[in-house]
Amino acid sequence: MKNRLILPLLVVLLVTLCAPAVFGQAMGSVKGVCKDIEGKPIVQAQVEWMSQDTGRKYTLKTNNKGEYFSLGISPGKYTVTLSKDGKELYHFKGVAVGTDETPLDFDLKKEQAAVSKGEGLSAEEAKKMQEQQAKAAKENNTVKSLNDKLSAAKTASDAGDYDTAIANLNDANQIDATRDLIWFKLGDAYRESAKKQTDPAEKQKRFESAATSYQKAIDLKQGGAKDSLEPPTSGTPAPNPTLAAYYNNMAEVYAKSNKVDDAVKAYQQSATLDPPHAGQYYFNTGAVLTNAGRVDEAIAAFDKVIATDPTKADAFYWKGVNMIGKATLKGDKMVAPDGTAECFQKYLDLQPTGNYAQPAKDMLTSIGATIETKFGTKAPPKKK
Repeated sequence: MKNRLILPLLVVLLVTLCAPAVFGQAMGSVKGVCKDIEGKPIVQAQVEWMSQDTGRKYTLKTNNKGEYFSLGISPGKYTVTLSKDGKELYHFKGVAVGTDETPLDFDLKKEQAAVSKGEGLSAEEAKKMQEQQAKAAKENNTVKSLNDKLSAAKTASDAGDYDTAIANLNDANQIDATRDLIWFKLGDAYRESAKKQTDPAEKQKRFESAATSYQKAIDLKQGGAKDSLEPPTSGTPAPNPTLAAYYNNMAEVYAKSNKVDDAVKAYQQSATLDPPHAGQYYFNTGAVLTNAGRVDEAIAAFDKVIATDPTKADAFYWKGVNMIGKATLKGDKMVAPDGTAECFQKYLDLQPTGNYAQPAKDMLTSIGATIETKFGTKAPPKKK
């Protein structure tokens, strides 16, 4: 009976003696200093040690000296990542932790220099870095070539040599046809060159080339949008003064080509895309409609200008001119619509010595209205 009790007791004793060996597994420690590219300590950053074997993570924080330290790290291979404010700054892979202390510093100035040389990268990472560097070098060379062509085109345009400017810009598009600015400048060169042509057919051809170039610039700026003259189906497009300028110049080409409706649509797009300068685009619209003899639409356009900028004197003058166009004759007397005299008078109030001051006075006289200026009131001359 006594012998039977001894055996279980020995088994329990053996288990008890073995247990400390399990819980007393040897652990390692890690420490390091983290510095930015200027050599300053990176404070309150996170240093994450993630086991490549188990996925277990140890997250440590740096102190005011950029230092971190931890005991109780299980031996193995680790990926160690330094980050701050949720953004990764650098990482190491395959860092071995043993039972001794493992030092690992982050010196971003040193690491940046190493990365630029491809040191410490896997074959895949090194290949990706080389591709990025090659892409950046190619882009730099492309931009330099394009800038050279743009500079040459500007010099030629400034001298009135638009054909040379066109040639340089077409060369630029051969280098890279995806730059909206190149197409816009090409449109300008064609538009200006058209004005110098004496052959009507050649002039129209150049205006058409200008419109095509502007449309290409607009499509590229919009990311390949089609039917760009049509207003948006919903919502309001974000302000874009550059794109507004593209539409404005294209509108001028359409106006010169007697495509009045297209010009009006393009100016409207400009006004929508560049609200601070909408008044000028509405004024351009009014001018095109005035030249086309579309009196009521022109008046409406100038009303928009006045609503946008009540100090725009020329808008009052040209609104008055269009209203004169609606005047009727009663016997030998011209009867203008209500408000006509007020338009010319407002112009004179704003610009008493402006370019249209005398024509405004003549218009007032023609409809028998009193001319008032800041210099006093003058009655219309008596008819002989």
